[in-house]
Amino acid sequence: MSQTPRNPLLLRTRGMAAEIAARLRVMIDEGELPPGARIDEKELSLAFDVSKTPLREALKVLVAEGAVTHRQYIGYRVASIDLDDLVSTFELLHGLEAMAGELLRKRIGTATLAALQAKHRKMVECHEAGKRIEYFRLNQQIHQMIVDAAGNPVLSGIYASLMSKVHRARGAANTDTLRWAESLHEHEDIMAALADPDHAVLPQVLRSHSENTAREVLAILDRTGTADAPEQRSAGRVKAAG
Repeated sequence: MSQTPRNPLLLRTRGMAAEIAARLRVMIDEGELPPGARIDEKELSLAFDVSKTPLREALKVLVAEGAVTHRQYIGYRVASIDLDDLVSTFELLHGLEAMAGELLRKRIGTATLAALQAKHRKMVECHEAGKRIEYFRLNQQIHQMIVDAAGNPVLSGIYASLMSKVHRARGAANTDTLRWAESLHEHEDIMAALADPDHAVLPQVLRSHSENTAREVLAILDRTGTADAPEQRSAGRVKAAG
């Protein structure tokens, strides 16, 4: 028997809730709603031009996903970030970036290189214009394009899954101006390594960029107190992540 609700109002509410949840995910991932931030239902209802009913349905979805927390009498807040889990995820990403670089040395074609260079130019333009969120989006796209170009679907899938876990942390740390400039310089090095016919340094350049990003993200989250630090964290593991 079909479980599809027949109430048109309920269908519209669920449809709106899904759309609102998607928009809130982007706001959380890109740091517009940072970890620990209180979610103002009235403000968001006005911003999205919706009633509180679909908004609360969307928030319930995000609570179930672990992106948002809810406490009686306190309300909704963006969930803090688990540093222990983040360190572990970054450790894997460092290796995957380097692996993609090794595979790319044999598989990258001129069309893929041209597409990456075009995307990089757009990212540079966003940096020059101070468009931080647009820069961040292009940055993520470039990294996924590089991994996809390695020609290993399993690697691409694992990488995309792990990156979805660190997007929120990277978005929260994306306000650091110095790291923004450093990141751009590192991307210039990546593009130079891609353009080199031998691509000899590409794996190490990708790994170094990943490690530098992890180090800065973890440092910023620690300074700002926007993450849940584990009770005991091995100094060796933190070093391995950065």
